[in-house]
Amino acid sequence: MDNLNYGIIGNCRSAALISNTGSLDWCCLPQFDSTSVFAKLLDDKKGGSFEIITKYNYEITQKYHVNTAILVTRYSDGENIFELHDFMPRYHKLTGKYNAPPEIVRYVKHISGAPKFSVLYDPKLEYAKGETGHHVKNNFIVSLTDKEKFDTLFLYTSFNKNHVINGEEITLKEDGYFLVCYNEKILKPSTEKMSLELERTKIYWLDWVDRTPTYKKFNPEIIRSALTLKMLTYDKTGAVLAAPTTSLPETIGEVRNWDYRFCWIRDASMVIKVVSELGHKNSAKRYLQFIIDLMPDKDEKLQIMYGINKEKKLTEQTLEHLDGYKGSKPVRTGNAAYKQKQNDIYGILMDVIYEQLHKFSNDIENGEELWSITKGIVWIVNKHWQEPDKGIWEFRGEDRHFTFSKVLCWVAIDRAIKVARIFGKHRKIEQWTAIEQEIKADIHENAWNEDVNAFVQSYGSYDLDASVLLMESYGFVDARDPKFVSTVKAIEKDLSNDGLLYRYKNEDDFGLPSSSFTICTFWFINALFKIGEEDKALAHFEQLLSYSNHLGLFSEDIDFKTKRLLGNFPQAYSHLALIECAINFSRKQSEEKILESIS
Repeated sequence: MDNLNYGIIGNCRSAALISNTGSLDWCCLPQFDSTSVFAKLLDDKKGGSFEIITKYNYEITQKYHVNTAILVTRYSDGENIFELHDFMPRYHKLTGKYNAPPEIVRYVKHISGAPKFSVLYDPKLEYAKGETGHHVKNNFIVSLTDKEKFDTLFLYTSFNKNHVINGEEITLKEDGYFLVCYNEKILKPSTEKMSLELERTKIYWLDWVDRTPTYKKFNPEIIRSALTLKMLTYDKTGAVLAAPTTSLPETIGEVRNWDYRFCWIRDASMVIKVVSELGHKNSAKRYLQFIIDLMPDKDEKLQIMYGINKEKKLTEQTLEHLDGYKGSKPVRTGNAAYKQKQNDIYGILMDVIYEQLHKFSNDIENGEELWSITKGIVWIVNKHWQEPDKGIWEFRGEDRHFTFSKVLCWVAIDRAIKVARIFGKHRKIEQWTAIEQEIKADIHENAWNEDVNAFVQSYGSYDLDASVLLMESYGFVDARDPKFVSTVKAIEKDLSNDGLLYRYKNEDDFGLPSSSFTICTFWFINALFKIGEEDKALAHFEQLLSYSNHLGLFSEDIDFKTKRLLGNFPQAYSHLALIECAINFSRKQSEEKILESIS
């Protein structure tokens, strides 16, 4: 079965996907949302790739260098062995800033014998819209296109450039390198310099992981997920991407294909909450500044998503010339969902603001701005919470009164009250408590369905929705509240399919999905754990972990029947939920050990 057997490398400026055979099949330069330079992922024939080709008798294995974002692909025929160490450089400079250039190093490490390989170096610039020509120069190979738009890419290498570009066989006798650069280098690279880049980048990631707590249970999974989330943060602005890819389909051959190289306020806020839980407060502070910069006017409504450089207009377009992943058209850039109204984003944002103030109140530089944003959010929520919206799943049909959106409106006011307490603003507390009580009463009255014995997807409906499982996580109901327990049971009965969850089963704009939204299964596991069914939750969690790819990475969706990974990849949403579940199980084990030692 074809699966998303890819590893991600990145340096918080851009990212690349490399297959389990060492083929570089997706990369956009100079940053995450630029046009692609390699896009075989979206079109086998036209997209462009950078492949390392060995004879059939070579066994190929792949893993990450432990606790880093350096991907190691090993090629061995028993006697002749070499490794490919793929990474995007990232490390501290003497100035205190980070060196994170728009480039990929493919360091070729000689292990034993005289291994042989050839190279298919075939970048296709600007989403492969026009022809890309390749020219061998004294110091590099330059790839160039000027049909649609002028663009260039440079390849530096220790190997014979003509052998590389012509795909001729190379015999490896010592370490060598390939360096793919968006910009021409001022200083000529060398194997020694690339080895130094590798070591510096390795140290950067090892140091980063060293600042992350160690957990008793599922620590490797937590670390790999945390590293993946870090790679999806854009250093320049503090934005967090939903995923580094576009148009990987939720179902093969269908049209649910979207561009995820943007910052959704909801996804990013949830990621930041988890990352700060892991002790990385700088990421949280940069993201808060990203939000502050987006809200210049007190009455300005927040969009659900923005470009990674704070762009507000994300016009959706179709790349008709690309066949799509496994023939799944269309391939899209941009995302029309930026125009949608989703009332839940205010609650999610307020939750993050409160968390940061609560955890780092002595270290928050922008308290006055955050208080202004808090007051602005309360004003907007109070004015609009009774209106319908598109909901968390971005239904493109008519607006409805979605339960999740209402609960998050309540969260917005609840967290604003807590922020007011931190800042000692007592008059606001009284005023806002009345709004909070009104929203809470409205939800209990309209979202609870006696016939279904559960909180339902939207007011007046009979449909269940996995998003309501978050009511407990956000503190709206207690885990042992009979209404929440029965909601979890109803969702298990109606939305679970072989241990994987539907988001919902009522038909949307595209019909009934045939794949599970990965994060929903994590939410369900968390809910089971919270209502006391911990053994069952753990069994489901271990089963779900087994569906990751060979490197422990998850996409957005999993096919119910084949368990194949589908949707954009790797998905920040999936990995943040994995971390939340794993931390719960780990804490439980720690608590049990403490109780055992006391008794």
